[in-house]
Amino acid sequence: MTHAHRRSALAALILAGAALIIAGRAASSAHAASSSESESSAGLVFGDAFWKQWGDGKGELSGYDLTFPRYGEPRKGVAVAVFVTETFSNSTRVKADPGKHAKSDEYPVLKLNLVQDFSTGIYDYNLLTSTFVALTAVNGRPAGSVTKVSFSSQEWCGNMYGQLLFDAGSARLASHSYFDGEADQARTLQVPDDALSADALLAWARGLAAPAVAPGAHRDVTLVMSLRTSRLLHQPVETLRATLSRDRATEKITVPAGAIEVQKCRVEIASGATWTIFVEAAEPHRIIRWETSDGEKASLLASDRLEYWKMHAEKDQPSLGLLGLKPRPPKTP
Repeated sequence: MTHAHRRSALAALILAGAALIIAGRAASSAHAASSSESESSAGLVFGDAFWKQWGDGKGELSGYDLTFPRYGEPRKGVAVAVFVTETFSNSTRVKADPGKHAKSDEYPVLKLNLVQDFSTGIYDYNLLTSTFVALTAVNGRPAGSVTKVSFSSQEWCGNMYGQLLFDAGSARLASHSYFDGEADQARTLQVPDDALSADALLAWARGLAAPAVAPGAHRDVTLVMSLRTSRLLHQPVETLRATLSRDRATEKITVPAGAIEVQKCRVEIASGATWTIFVEAAEPHRIIRWETSDGEKASLLASDRLEYWKMHAEKDQPSLGLLGLKPRPPKTP
């Protein structure tokens, strides 16, 4: 073999080796991108640590000093947040009574009941938002996804009820209202499987609803409008864009419940309000305070874990003190 031939063969070997290296790097990058995409769309993991806290057969109840904007004025009131796990029926999307449904029809959920009561002039507003987070993958959505939201409003003018049931790629909306033009509605919204409901923001801030956002990080998401916001502003429910973020550093704030180390979470909703949520830095990461750019504020009074559904006798009323609350005064002298 001549020197020229040797040089040509060596060059060919070098080029072939370089091509293999480039191909290997490309495959590695593609695998990394695929893994990253898979991780970003994966659900949360609710393991032993979660069930040690939330599987004790009790609910976590927290009382809040509430300021709620209505009719152009800030209104003073109270809020109660109830976090509790339940077994859900997929066919009915309600709490499953023991033994009534096939095991294949059941799955565990975390329920957040947010009760908000305040007065406007001579009459009261009583709002209840129930948000259910699936603790396992179901209906084409990963674990940590919202599976149902319901909302009801009662005040002296009338009442309203609405609910969203989340399926693969969509959500079914049904609502009933005393307002003309909103009386009875039923429609289906296209909702990505990794979307977050605005009614689940307090659960999300605690790491109890997807997506996970690490300290110091932020993430852009599709956000389903809050049913409460839709009702009070008389706007149709739609999907929005929002940016979720979580501060890396912690800070100490003082609320009626005491001085507590917190981590700050923010939710910036496109063409909507910005939420700032202060979450307890230590377990169980209670919601210590929240405030919105449109004037809603709430500060923790006290909290406890209780079998609250058994505490409906007159003798149980003093237990409201465990939440920083008092029995309601009589409406008449």
